[in-house]
Amino acid sequence: MVELDGRQDAQGPGAKVMDAPITIRQLEVDDAEAYAKLRREMLLDSPLAFASSPSDDLFASLETTREQLRRAPESVIFGAFDPDLAGAVGLYRDRHVKSSHKAHLWGMFVAPDHRRRGMAADLLNVTLQYARDLTDVTWVQLSVSSAAPAARKLYERSGFRLWGTEPEALRHDGQAVVEYHMALRLSDSA
Repeated sequence: MVELDGRQDAQGPGAKVMDAPITIRQLEVDDAEAYAKLRREMLLDSPLAFASSPSDDLFASLETTREQLRRAPESVIFGAFDPDLAGAVGLYRDRHVKSSHKAHLWGMFVAPDHRRRGMAADLLNVTLQYARDLTDVTWVQLSVSSAAPAARKLYERSGFRLWGTEPEALRHDGQAVVEYHMALRLSDSA
């Protein structure tokens, strides 16, 4: 568990200072309901940022959510609490032996009323440290939608580099978005 002191990481107009510390920690089975609620919010708030929809989301089932939360250390979800769950991000190690040196970051989301406080950066930093601590993991990969430019900028500031693009990766309500594939060599960042 990491407690952050409420510092202001965001900069520029509209940036907000956090009044109280936030806590970032790995989610546990007891957090399943809170995560399922946040997950539904993320899919409704940002439909073009995630491949899942509320109707086909794996995490719509509380039992499946609990099962996923039991998969640590190879698959984890970190949550940011302020004091309730306000943001989350997942990480899983590739299950194939030949590619088990790679971990995949997924599902980054911060509730709209908690944005511009540095919470996403804090979640990312804690998750990347976790990846560094996994034996033999040297790369973290992710995909980010063109519908989430702030997320892409966050990843670029953290050292992720673009390695490919997928045109029309997601379609929703007559709109299509590009998905950017990015990677970070852990030895190149600290």
